[in-house]
Amino acid sequence: MEFTAGSVLRRAVRRHRARLTVGVLVLSLHQATEAAVPVVIGIFVDRAVSTGRLTPLLWCVLMIFALFVVLSTAWKTGARQVVRAIEYETHQLRLEISRRVLDPRGHQTGLRSGELLLIATSDAERAALVLRAVSLGFAGSTALAVSSVALLLIDVPLGLGVMIGVPLLVLGIQALSPLLTRRTSSQQEAVASTTALATDLVGGLRTLRGIGAQHNAAERYRRSSQATLKATLRAASTNGLQDGVTTALSGLLLAAVAGVAGWFALNGRISIGELITVVGLAQFAAEPVGLLGYSGQVLAMARASAGRLASVLGSPPEITTGTSTAVDPAKPLLSLEAVGYKTLSSLDLALQPGELVGVLCYDPRDADALLTVVAGRAASHEGRVLVGGTEVEELDIDLVRRSVLVEQHDTDLFEGTLRTNLLAGSGDASQLDRVVVAAAATDVIEAHPLGLEHPLADRGRTLSGGQRQRLGLARALLAEPPVLVLHDPSTAVDAATEELLAEGLAEVRGAPGLATLVLTSSPALLGKMHRVLVLSDGVLVAEGLHAELAETDSAYQEAVLR
Repeated sequence: MEFTAGSVLRRAVRRHRARLTVGVLVLSLHQATEAAVPVVIGIFVDRAVSTGRLTPLLWCVLMIFALFVVLSTAWKTGARQVVRAIEYETHQLRLEISRRVLDPRGHQTGLRSGELLLIATSDAERAALVLRAVSLGFAGSTALAVSSVALLLIDVPLGLGVMIGVPLLVLGIQALSPLLTRRTSSQQEAVASTTALATDLVGGLRTLRGIGAQHNAAERYRRSSQATLKATLRAASTNGLQDGVTTALSGLLLAAVAGVAGWFALNGRISIGELITVVGLAQFAAEPVGLLGYSGQVLAMARASAGRLASVLGSPPEITTGTSTAVDPAKPLLSLEAVGYKTLSSLDLALQPGELVGVLCYDPRDADALLTVVAGRAASHEGRVLVGGTEVEELDIDLVRRSVLVEQHDTDLFEGTLRTNLLAGSGDASQLDRVVVAAAATDVIEAHPLGLEHPLADRGRTLSGGQRQRLGLARALLAEPPVLVLHDPSTAVDAATEELLAEGLAEVRGAPGLATLVLTSSPALLGKMHRVLVLSDGVLVAEGLHAELAETDSAYQEAVLR
């Protein structure tokens, strides 16, 4: 499906057409009833006040009471329907953005986390306001139609003047909408950029302070914030201009209609009651005209936000996947055949069930390229990557994710408790204690009185780097994927803990049907591997046991032994 700003807004209207229809009808009834109030008052003056008769007076009082009962009920009912539709649409848009951002195939938006967060929150909320714009637009149009008909019944030239003048007035107001859309879009982009920058700076604050770069970072944020302020003021000035034009033109229309009606009353062409009705309707007409102007503003903001939503929803995936679920248990769990990607060149690798394989990369770029390939995030590469003998491009993406788990060097922890973070991979809770011991993370749990129920801040900020690494490893072990890929899982721990971690990893992952690939330079971990592959300049240059390579390969000795 092709997403554009218009398609997102039209889909919102279609998705809630039943509730929106009820809201529009009831709000239109509210506006029509409000337009009828000056008509009833005019009749009241002509038939009760002027004649002094009691019966018409009582009927007019009852009619006005009934009108206000309808006014109150219609407004509450219609507004409730429209607000519910807006909230449901906002919720659905947020779910769609979250689903697209979390799609394991990736996306090509090029947006940072802070920008995506703003789109999923503020832009989703603003785009859903198209339902308010539609409902108020119809209600305002109904009010103007009823007012025009009433004026036509009183005096044809007056009615025609309003019927011609109001559309011209609305068109004049809407002429500012394209400018408002552009400036609102620029403002939203500036806010998103500043929000993303703030998110990045807060996340890296410790590092910035460590290298003494916090002042440069603050200056960068100040410039971004000033640019956002200027964009916001430009959008606000356009909003103010539209409000001013709406008020001024509405006032001119009111003055013109009231002046002509007054002249007609002086000449006896219309009665005093009709004069009151005409002046009341002319004054009331400012409200629906204002509604139409406000609807234009809301529609401009909704269109700008819908465009940003469409850029994410319509973003093509970074990688292509198939629908096959056929894997051959007799084939290697994971294999690379003549793979070339970035620094890698014609790399062959095969992981058999029950095998632990270490990879030593002299160049960190080789490790990054290999991780990207096995994680399925490489948009294009040479050679073939197979899972169970089937190319990953042909396999269902969910099957690939269940089969291959890549635990990155930088562990992501979430707000919650230690238990909820460890169980985030939907592992077997009964194996929790076992994997905690295997990951040498027992001391992390025991350091807190609440144990596994100890609360964690976002990204585990209260934990050390080594503690986060071990919790991430425990979570990966608990998930028990057929293929587990680890990247430097022990760089932030001491030698004794590293040895415990290596032993635990070998014990848990040595089970039949499981395979493990560890990219590391740790001698403790490499010593537990069934074999070690050595990459230099993207090429496989050596393979063997850790002890053999450490004894015979001087380059290997220099990189590993410490």
